[in-house]
Amino acid sequence: MNIENLSIRLETVAKYIPNGCSIADIGSDHAYLPCHVVIKGIVPFAIAGEVVEGPYQSAKNQVEKEGLVDKISVRKGDGLDVLKAGEVECITIAGMGGALIASILEKGSEKLSSIKRLILQPNIGAIAIRVWLLENGWELIDEEILEEDGKIYEILIAEKGDPKKPYHEDMDRNLLLGPFLSKNPTEIFKKKWFAEKSNWERIIFQLNQASSTLENQMKKQELENKIQMVERILNDEKC
Repeated sequence: MNIENLSIRLETVAKYIPNGCSIADIGSDHAYLPCHVVIKGIVPFAIAGEVVEGPYQSAKNQVEKEGLVDKISVRKGDGLDVLKAGEVECITIAGMGGALIASILEKGSEKLSSIKRLILQPNIGAIAIRVWLLENGWELIDEEILEEDGKIYEILIAEKGDPKKPYHEDMDRNLLLGPFLSKNPTEIFKKKWFAEKSNWERIIFQLNQASSTLENQMKKQELENKIQMVERILNDEKC
């Protein structure tokens, strides 16, 4: 991967960035995404945020190498601490767990008043992001699922709006599976949830062999509920 040829995952994130919007890429690593969208003329200005010294230096070196220091500000800090209120219009956060992304948004919520769009790519735990969006007035407007190098990723796009709008049919199921993804399940979607279902069934088998504690019973019930939600989608689609 390089600036000209992003990974499929980052290319997909980039395509949801509105033309002309300034962005902050949180956890930017080598700053490939900000460099790419600035060079392509998609955005006029970007912030690349990193909390770890090594990736921060890598991002700085990359931006300097590309001669983009006047258009990309590389900053070291925790999450949205690298931003000033009103500085950008779009935030991208990619390559972290869903719970961590949700915590970054929560911790930096005062920086979000000027933000028009969030583009979030969790490696796992997308449900944590959907719950945060729902509870904080952000409307999920689109989702995408893709596979790259044997790993499956979900990308969530949100704007200020009616947070309940996408979930009108089945809240619990749509929070887990994604309201847009479950409406038009792709082969990658089916592959992901078949694997998740198999894993849950394995855990239930183990719980059945263990002591029948209240905690184990509650865990088993939670997993059985998830399996039912997944089977409803997969069976409807005749997978």
